Amino acid sequence: MSEGGFQVITQSVVNVRVTSNVNTFGSERRFQKDLTIADLKNKIELLTGASSGTMKLSLNDKDNKRVCQLDNDAALLGSYPIEDNMIVHVEDNSLIIGEFEDVSRVEKYEMAEEDYSKRTDSVRSFKERNKLGRFDPEEQARRQKEAQQKEEEEKKRLEGMKIGDRCEVQITGQPKRRGTVMYLGDTEFKPGLWVGVQYDEPHGKNDGSVNGKRYFTCQAKYGGFVKPLNVEVGDFPEEDFGLSDEEM
Repeated sequence: MSEGGFQVITQSVVNVRVTSNVNTFGSERRFQKDLTIADLKNKIELLTGASSGTMKLSLNDKDNKRVCQLDNDAALLGSYPIEDNMIVHVEDNSLIIGEFEDVSRVEKYEMAEEDYSKRTDSVRSFKERNKLGRFDPEEQARRQKEAQQKEEEEKKRLEGMKIGDRCEVQITGQPKRRGTVMYLGDTEFKPGLWVGVQYDEPHGKNDGSVNGKRYFTCQAKYGGFVKPLNVEVGDFPEEDFGLSDEEM
């Protein structure tokens, strides 16, 4: 509709979705209908990273079907059949698709450890000044004491076990499992003391070997290694789940 040769835009703002071939990101935006297409391109340049000088705009309906090209830079956005929830799609083939999303293409700066330690505005320097975390002597002493106490408890628990003992394993968040103690002591796969268990059921992770090192022998998936504090030895007979020989 026009009056006296001037175009009248009855709705001043339109809500659209902006998409592009430059990246997979899409965003909802509100634009004034009295924007020229040239001004619209400048705004979209900030959203997509496409160049306003090389981008081509198309207007798609809400089902992403092409309606028309927004190809007149001097025309007003409202002069095209644009409505709420339509899509303004940006094509800019001068840029590589996805270059803004592929972080592997971004050159990364890595500061040398010596240079980082000299900085006074870093997180580390803040923690050092305020004696937080690993820079708190009291906290470190407490953690060291707890680690020593746990190590002593594990050693004491291990001393009360022997190869062939029946046991029950209880790990937080998992059901109890019964089995037989097959190994006691240090391992190569991880520091500390460990108990090798042959489970009664295939609830394990190995056959008694880890990383090519054999500690005991059992069927695949019947073997496992757990910390001593998770193992209790005693009268734990193998469970038959109430099944007779005819029901097995």
